[in-house]
Amino acid sequence: MKFCALLSGGKDSNYALYRALKEGHTLACVVIVKPIRDDSWLFHAVYPEIALLQAEAMGLEKEKVFLFEVSGEKETEVSELENYMVKLRKEIDFDTILCGAISSRYQLTRFEKIAGRLGVKVYSPLWGIDQEKYMKQLVEEGFVFVITKIMSMGLPPDFLAKPIDLIHVEKIINLSRLYGFNPAFEGGEAETLVVEAPHYRYSICIEGVRESLTEFEHVFKISKYWLGEKGRTCVAIL
Repeated sequence: MKFCALLSGGKDSNYALYRALKEGHTLACVVIVKPIRDDSWLFHAVYPEIALLQAEAMGLEKEKVFLFEVSGEKETEVSELENYMVKLRKEIDFDTILCGAISSRYQLTRFEKIAGRLGVKVYSPLWGIDQEKYMKQLVEEGFVFVITKIMSMGLPPDFLAKPIDLIHVEKIINLSRLYGFNPAFEGGEAETLVVEAPHYRYSICIEGVRESLTEFEHVFKISKYWLGEKGRTCVAIL
């Protein structure tokens, strides 16, 4: 399988890429989609530019990494990405689109539509995974991620920008059972950013401030980001 990975910067797309590489598949390219609107139905809207730094941390050649901007408007953004991918496939040879969808039929069917026009397959290695086990698995396999945005009742704002360990995962699972939100945030309850991963050669360092927008909406506003030494997680909360 020769795949083109859709990378958002979050845990799911990063883990899907890691899984595909671990399974021995060939990475042809990475596409990072930047929605203009913050309320995109399909794409990660928080700091997609940092995904470029993640690609660099993986050691990917710049010629394999593409940043594409979409409107962020429902369905229109799907057509925009579809047209872009058609052009990209004329330059880059791949037979599969890789995505990090877990349970969202909306996401998966849109990517399948794009793949159908290109004549390629969709591979979503996380599809149908037990989400509580998955959250633990991420940490156990060496992924370090932080929550950059909270949009749900039950998730405390002091979780923002904290590197998530197994203790935090247990708390998230317990809170999800209590308040009824998705433990892997597949319903948009929170957004994440990976700062360390087994397939990274460097860590991602970030600096910023926490800000509460409403009672249940909180963000970590990143003002600075850079590559750091692998194995040394550096997250500065100002």
